[in-house]
Amino acid sequence: MTDLHVYDTTLRDGAQQEGLNLSVSDKLAIAAHLDELGVGYIEGGWPGANPKDTEFFARAQHELRLQNATLAAFGATRRVGGNAADDPLVRALVDSGASVVTLVAKSHAGHVERALRTTLAENLEMIRDTVSFLRGEGRRVFLDAEHFFDGYAVDRAYALEAVRAAVEAGAEVVALCDTNGGMLPNQVADVVADVLDATSARLGIHCHNDTGCAVANSMAAVDAGATHVQGTVNGYGERTGNADLLTVVSNLQIKRGLALVEEPRLREATRIAHSISEITNVPPYSRQPYVGASAFAHKAGLHASAIKVDPDLYQHTDPTLVGNDMRMLVSDMAGRASIELKGRELGFDLAGDTELLTRVLTKVKDLELRGYTFDAADASFELLLRREVVGEAAHEYFEVESWRVITDARGDENALSEATVKVVAGGERVVATGEGNGPVNALDHALRQALSPAYPELDKLELIDFRVRILDAAHGTDAVTRVLIETSDGSTSWETVGVAGNIIEASWQALVDGVTYGLVRAGVPVR
Repeated sequence: MTDLHVYDTTLRDGAQQEGLNLSVSDKLAIAAHLDELGVGYIEGGWPGANPKDTEFFARAQHELRLQNATLAAFGATRRVGGNAADDPLVRALVDSGASVVTLVAKSHAGHVERALRTTLAENLEMIRDTVSFLRGEGRRVFLDAEHFFDGYAVDRAYALEAVRAAVEAGAEVVALCDTNGGMLPNQVADVVADVLDATSARLGIHCHNDTGCAVANSMAAVDAGATHVQGTVNGYGERTGNADLLTVVSNLQIKRGLALVEEPRLREATRIAHSISEITNVPPYSRQPYVGASAFAHKAGLHASAIKVDPDLYQHTDPTLVGNDMRMLVSDMAGRASIELKGRELGFDLAGDTELLTRVLTKVKDLELRGYTFDAADASFELLLRREVVGEAAHEYFEVESWRVITDARGDENALSEATVKVVAGGERVVATGEGNGPVNALDHALRQALSPAYPELDKLELIDFRVRILDAAHGTDAVTRVLIETSDGSTSWETVGVAGNIIEASWQALVDGVTYGLVRAGVPVR
C-alpha cells in the first residue's frame, strides 16, 4: 500500500470547472507546485485535441524540471474502424514526449452502442490496439474506464471484459471512473473488491463529487484494494468537482499511516493549495478540510477554554502537519479564554490579566451587538487589542480632521466620485483629493495621497475586496450597514470591518483600519 499512486488531474479534468480558464503558463506554474507537493503523476492535458495542451507538452519538455512527479498525457482509444498506428490523436500522444499515457475508454455497454455507435467487440479491439501500440512505442499506459460503475450495474460481464482487454494488452493500471459522480462508498467498495477478484488488474479510482462523496468513495476504493488514486487540487472539476486530492492524501497519510508523500512536502499543502488558487483566480474555500482558513478555527468560548488546556480536545489532528495553523476567532460567543488565546497568537501574554481580558471581552461583545464581526476581520480585532494592551497612541499613525465625497453624474456618462481628506501625519497637516469610479475608491486614493509623504510604505498596499451587508433590512435605506474590506501588501492580505448607518462612513472605518494595520504589520514606527 505504500506504493499507492497519487495521480493529479487538475490540469485536465480540474480545468473543466465552470469559469476556470488556464493559460499554458498557468498550467506550467501549477505543475511546478504539484511537483513540489510530491504527487506521483501530473496529467497535463490532451495533446492533439487542442492547441493549448499541445503547446503545454512542447514547452514542458524544456521548461519543467520535475523532481518528484511523472508527466502523463491524456487521450482516447483510436477511432472506430481504424488502427492506432494511423490515428493522428494517438500519434499526438507519442509526440507529446510524456512517458505515461492515460487512455480513456468505454466500459459501459450502452455508451459503446449509443455514443460510440459501434459494436461491443469493436470497442474491446480499440482498447487492445491502442494500448498495444503505445506499449510498443515505449510508453507506460494507464487506462481510465469511463462510466465504469454505471456500466457495471448495467452489464457486469462487459465492464469486466473491458478491464481484462486493457490489462492483457499491457495497461499498468485501470482506473475505475465514477464519471457521473453518483456512487456511494459502500457501492464503490463492493465493485472494486469484485473487480479485483475477477481480474488481474491493478485498479485505480477516479471520483466526481455529485453526491458529495468523492473523497469518501476514493477512501472506500483504497480500503477495497485500489492502489492508484486520482483527484484534483482544491476539488476543481466540472459540475460539483472531483475528489479533492489534498483531502484524500491527508486522510490516507495522517489517518491511515500510508507514506504517500514525504512529510516535509505535506507540510506545504496549505501554502500550495492557496498558491494554486491565486493562479486559477478561484478564491480559496475557507472551509476546505485540512488546508482551509477555517479548518482549525475556533469560535465558541467553551471550545477556547478546552483548547487552552489541550488543543487536541477540539482538533482532529495537528494542523501543522499540512502547513495550517489553529486560529482563535473572536466574536460575541467568545469568553476570556478566547481573548487570551487570540492574544497569545498575536504575541501578547495576557494570562492572569483578568481586568484587561474582561475589558476587551466587554468591548468585543458590545461592538458585535452593534453589527461588527471580528471573526471575519482579524485585523480590526488585532488593532483593538493592541490599543488596549499597548495604549491608544502606539499605533495612531495619523489624525483625521475631516473627509468628504462628491459624486458627479452628467447625462449618460459614468458617475465620477471625488474625495477630499484632511489629516495630520508626520507632524504636518495635509489636504489631499482623489478621484475614483466610486466613493470608496475615491476615498482610498485620497487617503493614500495624504499619507504617502509620511508613510511611503503604503504604496505597496492594495484594496482587493469590498463586501457590504445590510444588517437590518426592515429599515430599508435607513438600515445599518457593515462593510468588510480586504487589503493586500503583495504577499498576504487582511480584513477589516466598519459599521455605520451611512455606507460611506462604514467604508471609511474599514479603510482606515486596513491602512493602519498595514503599517503595523510592516513594523513602521509612528512619525
